[in-house]
Amino acid sequence: MKRRDFVKSGIALGGAAVSSPIISYGRNAADPVEKHDFKLKYAPHFGMFESHAGKDPIDQLNFMADTGFMALEDNGMMGRTPEMQSKIGDTLAKRGMEMGVFVIDKGGNSQNSLSEGKQEFIDIFLEGCKRAVEVAKRVNAKWMTVVPGNFQRNLPIGIQTAHVVEALRKGAEIFEPHGLVMVLEPLSDTPDLFLRTSDQTYLICKAVNSPSCKILYDIYHMQKNEGHIIQNIDLTWDEIAYFQIGDNPGRKEPTTGEINYKNVFKHIYDKGYRDIMGMEHGNSMPGKEGEVKLINAYAEVDDFKV
Repeated sequence: MKRRDFVKSGIALGGAAVSSPIISYGRNAADPVEKHDFKLKYAPHFGMFESHAGKDPIDQLNFMADTGFMALEDNGMMGRTPEMQSKIGDTLAKRGMEMGVFVIDKGGNSQNSLSEGKQEFIDIFLEGCKRAVEVAKRVNAKWMTVVPGNFQRNLPIGIQTAHVVEALRKGAEIFEPHGLVMVLEPLSDTPDLFLRTSDQTYLICKAVNSPSCKILYDIYHMQKNEGHIIQNIDLTWDEIAYFQIGDNPGRKEPTTGEINYKNVFKHIYDKGYRDIMGMEHGNSMPGKEGEVKLINAYAEVDDFKV
């Protein structure tokens, strides 16, 4: 069956029923794409829908909105020109979309580790926080991602934790007057990283003790590092401000790995979460068919009873 006929049949890839109307996206009206009414605010990244929308970020934003995604994530937002940031912010507002996280720029040196306690690294971090406030204004963002850096094998863990807490308290002082929130992300990319688990991040947020310092719970990373996703979400719930998504193994869209995302999303929804779910993953297939597969995967796992 050709993909066009397959989509017209109203049946999503993976077997989930699709009830939303078909839309024809601007560049090629012969390529219909389903529009979905998602229960949660899933936020794609630029590049996920280039085959349909082209390389222009604004065209991609419009495609996201046209297919039912009402939020955006852009880790590299701070690297864009102020003019493009403002254009993205204006388009988000026009389409009724929300801005998810972007990563706070620490000065271009990935080895700047707050766990070391060095003043030069703290200064770079705080300067990044100040610039992030201006970026957040342009795109109407609320959340910014922070990763404290690497683990130090020559320092006790308690000393490193104290260094991180002290630096984050200073960062929180910058964000609090603006109602902005830095979200700490424990990662699985390398065991050299300082921040690795949800309970460790929970402890740090409690110690910082600020509404501007919360947890970014990335389900992909936490499945790799600790598992017990639903249990650990419950244990750290009062400090979680943001979620990110990616199936494991592979870090692609839901339904491509081992995580039961339909159950996880229902649990998060039932607990009252209505903020953004960042789609920080790749596409499992290339081209337009891969993009349709991704959209329909979200329709499938979002199809839970409320």
